[in-house]
Amino acid sequence: MVFSSLLFTFFFLPAVMLVYFLAKDKFRNYILLAASLTFYAYGEPEFVLVMIASIFINYGFAVGIDRFRDSRAKARLLMTLDTAANLGLLFVFKYLDFAISVTNQVAGTGFRVRGIALPIGISFFTFQALSYVIDVYRGQVEVQKNPLLLALYISFFPQLIAGPIVRYKTIEQQITERECTLEKFAEGGRRFLLGFCKKVILSNNLSVVAVKVWAMAETITDMNPVLLWIGSICYSLQIFYDFSGYSDMAIGLGKIFGFEFEENFNYPYISKSATEFWRRWHISLGQWFRDYVYIPLGGSRVGVFRHIINLFVVWFLTGLWHGASWSFVLWGMEYFVLLVIEKFIVKPDKRNCVFSFLWRIVTLVCINFGWVIFNSVGISAGLRYCLGMAGYYHSQWTVDADVIYCLREYGVYMLLGIIFSTPMAGRLGAVLDRREKLGKVKTAALPVCYGIMFLWAVSFLILGMHNPFIYFNF
Repeated sequence: MVFSSLLFTFFFLPAVMLVYFLAKDKFRNYILLAASLTFYAYGEPEFVLVMIASIFINYGFAVGIDRFRDSRAKARLLMTLDTAANLGLLFVFKYLDFAISVTNQVAGTGFRVRGIALPIGISFFTFQALSYVIDVYRGQVEVQKNPLLLALYISFFPQLIAGPIVRYKTIEQQITERECTLEKFAEGGRRFLLGFCKKVILSNNLSVVAVKVWAMAETITDMNPVLLWIGSICYSLQIFYDFSGYSDMAIGLGKIFGFEFEENFNYPYISKSATEFWRRWHISLGQWFRDYVYIPLGGSRVGVFRHIINLFVVWFLTGLWHGASWSFVLWGMEYFVLLVIEKFIVKPDKRNCVFSFLWRIVTLVCINFGWVIFNSVGISAGLRYCLGMAGYYHSQWTVDADVIYCLREYGVYMLLGIIFSTPMAGRLGAVLDRREKLGKVKTAALPVCYGIMFLWAVSFLILGMHNPFIYFNF
């Protein structure tokens, strides 16, 4: 079940809200827990047991670490075992088949690929659970003695299958002491509708172009570079609105039930550098790797060679986190190379404005090429697509019938996607908010706009439009 579906929007969510707000405060957490398990079990009935096992494993280790806090050696052993259990669970379901395939290719062995299905959201709930136990070990949070409340934190359906990766210390107090108000409910509803429209109106329509162009790119030597660029730009916008829209919906749902989640996106495509891009894109994942991998390795407080090694480890793992494929690893390595160039050679923050502007363009082009690799079936297919974009196979850059079709049918979504990926969208919202305070007539402007956009989005779902969700695979 995804948020951008009629089933969730018109049946599951209203039913949960009705039961939740009619119940007494002491029952509300358990209602949310039951709703979260039901939400996950609807699409993955057998794998809900995997998530429950993860919950109780991490609950047990956290309690044990807290009990042996005075014995550093025992606490460290339990922390090591918990890390091994979490990463082992992730490895079996996400990377075992990949590891078997690589072993067969490199060593010439004949191990059978198991064909293990990937539990939805396992990367997200595993990282959340592991961060909780690490923070208990570090003494940054109190251990949660109630297993059901810990289960709610790990399985909470707004951020369960696609993040943001919510740290336990962010909502530690909110689990038992949050407040549900009409103002917060309204704000959460608006945020959910915004994310819903970003996903359905923009991401889904842009995905049609991306799918079409990638299918045509199988005969890359005959492809017009202009069409390849349109396909790559549409995919870059698609993945942004797909993921940021889902994060908006998750943050909005959290507010509806009284929770405050941290932001996960901050206009990443206006970044001046790759460093800034990763401070704006999937913020919760970047912070997770920073706090639990990069800084423990020494971060930047080491020599140049060690610093480069630390960056390599982080970006290799970041690429691999996204999926068991060499394409994802290469995508992560691209950012490793870019960051090394930025930090030790180019240093764009210390250059003049002209150079900074040029580097911003270089960064956007590299991000776009990176998404091509990310979206390709294999490295060779991704590299061929990139070469095609550079005019290697087809040197004539023309506006042919396919280009005209894409621009005529989907150009408006590309334009809206570009505009709303900049702070222009936030400024428009601020203007409308100020206008709301001027009088009763203008007060209705913003709700009417949201209502029209929502009905427009719902119409696409009713008509059965293509409704993929990229991060379902992670």
